[in-house]
Amino acid sequence: MKILVLNAGSSSLKYQLFDMEKETILAKGLCERIGTGGAVTHKPTGKDPVSEEIALPDHGAALERVLALLTDATHGVVASIEEIDAVGHRVAHGGEELKESARITASTIAYLESIIPINPLHGPPAIAGIKACLALMPSVPQVAVFDTSFYSEIEDFRYVYPIPYEFYEQDRVRRYGFHGTSHRFVSAELAKALGKPIEELKIVTCHLGNGSSITAVDGGKAIDTSMGFTPQEGICMGTRSGTIDPTVVTYLMKKHGYSAQEMEDILNKKSGFLGVSGISNDTRDVDAAAKAGNYRAELSLKILANGIKKHIGAYAAEMNGLDALVFTAGIGENQANIREKVCENMKFLGIEIDVDKNNNFTRGVPFDITKEGARVATWIIPTNEEYMIAIDTQRLTQGN
Repeated sequence: MKILVLNAGSSSLKYQLFDMEKETILAKGLCERIGTGGAVTHKPTGKDPVSEEIALPDHGAALERVLALLTDATHGVVASIEEIDAVGHRVAHGGEELKESARITASTIAYLESIIPINPLHGPPAIAGIKACLALMPSVPQVAVFDTSFYSEIEDFRYVYPIPYEFYEQDRVRRYGFHGTSHRFVSAELAKALGKPIEELKIVTCHLGNGSSITAVDGGKAIDTSMGFTPQEGICMGTRSGTIDPTVVTYLMKKHGYSAQEMEDILNKKSGFLGVSGISNDTRDVDAAAKAGNYRAELSLKILANGIKKHIGAYAAEMNGLDALVFTAGIGENQANIREKVCENMKFLGIEIDVDKNNNFTRGVPFDITKEGARVATWIIPTNEEYMIAIDTQRLTQGN
């Protein structure tokens, strides 16, 4: 079974084509600058990659180019579109109704359109990608896999905010959580690596990238997570502030006359590592500046590490214990110094890492950095959200 996985952003379209029988990636790539120009990078397995500048006025044009490359005589990996058995779409938000991965129908699309007000950034491009795919591949089964699904069983006292209850009832203001597909994947992979049933494990998973979230996974189910109504809540991120005193928002709006949109842009696009360091939203640049003695760069990294540390401690308390800690995503998988900062002075909780292993880890594979004798296992687990989407798509479409 061959499954195409699509991840549509506001001006981008990422894709991977999987052969599920062989558990291999046939091709992957990225369309960028959709609507403002266009560029495509196509990487077929076993063949030379393709990079091109091409007009991509919308997501339909981008997908059309992707399908042409996948079936190209020189750069393609399948003879025709008919070889693609199903398409899985990454959808950030499933709201309160779409709590599990689901086959896409007209009613699915209608519901996703109805929740755009609570998902204005990620909703429209995801819907555009789905509609483009339905137009070009009308007979191919389509599945939506939601970032929010992993949090569908979180208890109400953890997802209801302590504001007037009618805002939840009328406006569906609540904690939803994001990056769920990644947290679900790495927690399951960690259980495999430890050779233990996930039902017996209490795990904290740290998805650390330009956007970051921490999740408590107890017995294979998420019980709490750092992101909330939007991906803005939680720890310090690339350009997002994470959690701050809400009165800071109204204070700055009143003092400087900011509009709601201007304040939202400040919190989402000008804060985080970029805002504190004044250098970059990329922790590699910030780390280099910190090592060169830049105070604000070092400060931003301390804010990040401290925020992660606080969530680990809180989630260990919520789960009444901790068996394992997982680092994943761009920062979590690749930046040893961040992992070391997070795990410093955590011996009381059972977290101790082997500094040599942490600094000399093998990229791209599950890697144990636990110090010998430590009570809590600490691992680096590469995330693979696309494969998780492919698995769900296969499960929901086999036999159509």
